[in-house]
Amino acid sequence: MYKFVIVLLSAVLFAFVLARPAEEQSGVATSPAVTTTTTPATILKQIDVTNPDGSYNSSYETSNGIKVENAGYLKKILVPKQESTDGQVIEEHEELVLVQTGLYSYSDPEGNIITLHYVADENGFQPQGDHLPVPPV
Repeated sequence: MYKFVIVLLSAVLFAFVLARPAEEQSGVATSPAVTTTTTPATILKQIDVTNPDGSYNSSYETSNGIKVENAGYLKKILVPKQESTDGQVIEEHEELVLVQTGLYSYSDPEGNIITLHYVADENGFQPQGDHLPVPPV
């Protein structure tokens, strides 16, 4: 019985130690000089349309300059005949894939507008933007 009580009290003590706030655990108190400069943004414009065929179109724009646009639709693709790793043959067949296109933009800390356009389909995520590195040719 005493062993059970000791184990139970040890578990409770361990739980109290883990429940301490993070700044006490690290031994470093948060500096009152650290402040954030973010201001709450409001949504200025928002559109959400979902069609019966599964396609959709959504966008929003906020008061702090963030802009997001996204559209998607289902596309039939032909998957060629292939062999799985265990030797099973998977015959040629059609599949539906979701194709998404869109963009988002925001202002960086220097005031430059960063815009990223993208397509996501059976070939993966394909981003484009002037701020992205260009692979060597």
